[in-house]
Amino acid sequence: MPFPLRNREVPVRPRTPLAALAAGLALAVTACGGGSSESSSADDGPIEIGMITSLTGQLQTLGTEGRKAAELAVEQINKDGGVLGRKLELTVKDDKSLPDQSVLAFNAFKDQGVTAVLGSPSAGSALATLPAVDRAEIPYVSLSPADEQVAPVHPYVFVVPALASDYAERLLQHYKSEGVTKLAVAYDTKTAYPTAGYKAMKAKAGEYGIKVVATEEIQSTASDFSAVFTHVKGTDAQALAVWVTGPASVVLTKQYAASGLDIPIAFTGSQASKLWLDPAGKAAEGAVVASSIGLVGDTLPDGAQKKAIEAVNKPFTEKYNYPPPQFAQDGYTGVQLLAAAIEKAKSTDHEKIRQAMEELTLTTPNGTYRYSEKDHSGLSPDYISVNAVTDGMFVPTVWSKSELEKVAK
Repeated sequence: MPFPLRNREVPVRPRTPLAALAAGLALAVTACGGGSSESSSADDGPIEIGMITSLTGQLQTLGTEGRKAAELAVEQINKDGGVLGRKLELTVKDDKSLPDQSVLAFNAFKDQGVTAVLGSPSAGSALATLPAVDRAEIPYVSLSPADEQVAPVHPYVFVVPALASDYAERLLQHYKSEGVTKLAVAYDTKTAYPTAGYKAMKAKAGEYGIKVVATEEIQSTASDFSAVFTHVKGTDAQALAVWVTGPASVVLTKQYAASGLDIPIAFTGSQASKLWLDPAGKAAEGAVVASSIGLVGDTLPDGAQKKAIEAVNKPFTEKYNYPPPQFAQDGYTGVQLLAAAIEKAKSTDHEKIRQAMEELTLTTPNGTYRYSEKDHSGLSPDYISVNAVTDGMFVPTVWSKSELEKVAK
């Protein structure tokens, strides 16, 4: 599918909205203590939000999808009256999937005087930018799931996607429900997200009566994973969990299907997208893939959670002719969270927005966030769906569907 890969600053101003459903956001903000009011700032111009994302490089698919949905959220909010009676304006900078470019982009936004920044989906870029965020004290809402961003807490850093450790715990819960007691894990040792996920899975496995009996170290730049399957065959593992990002996951999936390994394989949120599903094709059938709750919104009971998902899914699909992947929902949710915090703070002051974020509760396509002074990730594993690929679609397992119904009310 085509992606707009423009390496330049792009101010996003109000355009003709697509079935905007931002009224739900306004109601949610009111429910958690916000509500419209005049800003404490004397400036009545647009509220400027910076977005650092990967429009080129290895993670360009994540970045371009996140950008599309972030733009959609801005359109919807502006159609509904903006924030504090002012329009939002989104400016996008490409980090080229490189950490140093993310730092440069953040410093440029600092000099520009933006109200807040949406951070890169790249774990490497996000982690490299943290020292600059700490110094500048500008609210930074990250679209990367790396645990290190919030453990320990950085005062101005908040994370949108469920953390790698949350995915690890949800998959362990799934394995327990399936009676799995012996697990093999393959992970990319060179990337922060897979490494954090593996460490969390290894540390928490015992709590669920599971033992990691095999560990396979891989790299996202590899093209041959046959040794992984050969090694796992020689163990008594009952399942294989894979932590990897990027195009390597497609190659690995196809090689697994041809390997003859007869234990189930599972992936994480990095593969929760048609950007993995379509190229993997028939090789993906039967694979387990964990995802955000937003990816399976049509399977949920009617309620606030389903409405929050439909607010992005319907207009995004109408505009791009395919449903938003998980990365897109992260971008959309990031804008919603910032808008709600600014409204709650009744100000564009950085410190007041930070305080508002720590008191924020908001239902979004990704689930209900409950940030606090000690929790800057906001989501719990309860909002992660565990799906089986069935006829080319992500379908929640019976266990997962039952679990999601408990929170989707």
